[in-house]
Amino acid sequence: MVSGVPEQVPQQRRLLTEIPGPRSRELWARRERAIPKGVSTTLPVFVIRAGPGILEDVDGNRLIDFGSGISTTNAGNSAPLVVEAIWEQSALFTHTCFQVTPYAGYVEVCEHLNELTPGDHEKRSFLVNSGAEAIENVVKVARYATGRPGIVAFDHGFHGRTLLTMTLTGKEMPYKHGFGPFAPEVHRAPYSYPFRGTGRLADTIAVLETSVGAESIAAVLVEPIAGEGGVVVPEAGWLTGLASWCRERGILFVADEVQTGFGRTGDWFACEHEGVVPDLVATAKSLGGGLPIGGVTGRAEVMDSVHPGGLGGTFGGNPVSCAATLAVIRTIETEGLIERARVIGEAMLPRLRKLSATVPAVGEVRGRGAMVGIEFVRDDGITPDREITGRVLHRCHQAGLLVLTAGTYGNVIRLLPPLVISDELLEEGLAILEQAVTAA
Repeated sequence: MVSGVPEQVPQQRRLLTEIPGPRSRELWARRERAIPKGVSTTLPVFVIRAGPGILEDVDGNRLIDFGSGISTTNAGNSAPLVVEAIWEQSALFTHTCFQVTPYAGYVEVCEHLNELTPGDHEKRSFLVNSGAEAIENVVKVARYATGRPGIVAFDHGFHGRTLLTMTLTGKEMPYKHGFGPFAPEVHRAPYSYPFRGTGRLADTIAVLETSVGAESIAAVLVEPIAGEGGVVVPEAGWLTGLASWCRERGILFVADEVQTGFGRTGDWFACEHEGVVPDLVATAKSLGGGLPIGGVTGRAEVMDSVHPGGLGGTFGGNPVSCAATLAVIRTIETEGLIERARVIGEAMLPRLRKLSATVPAVGEVRGRGAMVGIEFVRDDGITPDREITGRVLHRCHQAGLLVLTAGTYGNVIRLLPPLVISDELLEEGLAILEQAVTAA
């Protein structure tokens, strides 16, 4: 390990105080005086170190991490190769702006994105700062390349918090409420949600053809799995059918792989599970191993259509973030984390699905690889139950397991463990979760 880098946090859960502890509560009081209420927090414990499957807080508590910073640390928190790459690059130079004087790291990241994203066609990539910025740019490129204004997004989708990406996002509260008016030429279509029997392919296409009109659509933007929407996995054939419909009408098919990309679902990208080859792909989150970076990758002829100077940004593809990204890719490859995601899914999904047979409040357990959601419902088996979801969340947190909520209706527990988590911590976390569900 590089000199000066602290040793890895012990990989055992440990509770020394209540959650949150006294020092976290002190910091929370300072936070409330310094930061607006609009910036929310899932669990008010203040972390001092983390990795690979443990978060340690200022009170000395160690929590099992089933959140990965909302899938930003697939390759682990403080992964050794990533830490070393950050250290070495920051000692050389921290920034120049690629549009002023370029550097090799940016080029190398783009070469990897061109190679790793689905399809063997010629591609181009460029780098930005975040998932939202990547989505903003796929819209720019799609409109420029097609000469059409319309962008289609879906119910239950989440694409960011900027004006345009907030417009594209399907959930009103808390992401859109009170922030309008929104960006024009954005249309909404039904997403495939098998548990709720909505968004069948024929229904989705009917909306696109009758309510929008194919001739005005530049791109259809879709998450292969709707993460924030509740880890909703579309019915088999929905993505492929939608991609075929787009191809036949000259519409660009855009995959938002910000949350699902880089091994999370057991392939490099989630759309690979159905053999879908997008025209444009947006990446971010785990791309940088915890550092801010996003990417846009697409067909060469589409990407090259934009005039020089039309794409870019001051901090896009920062050299330290690029170094981290290259180390993330090496970590995924050398540690076999694509296969590891599948193993995690095989451990989580069958075990948690047994809950739906014994606990009536569990409507469905679904997911792919290390991306799993548990949807809670009331006695009728379909009405969302946000209250029990909150009780499960609270019990998990008090027991030292960090989990997240999700879902358009706020009734889904979302599980996104780091792909480097040990079998022992995974087992312990699942046991805590089962106990929390049963008790709640």
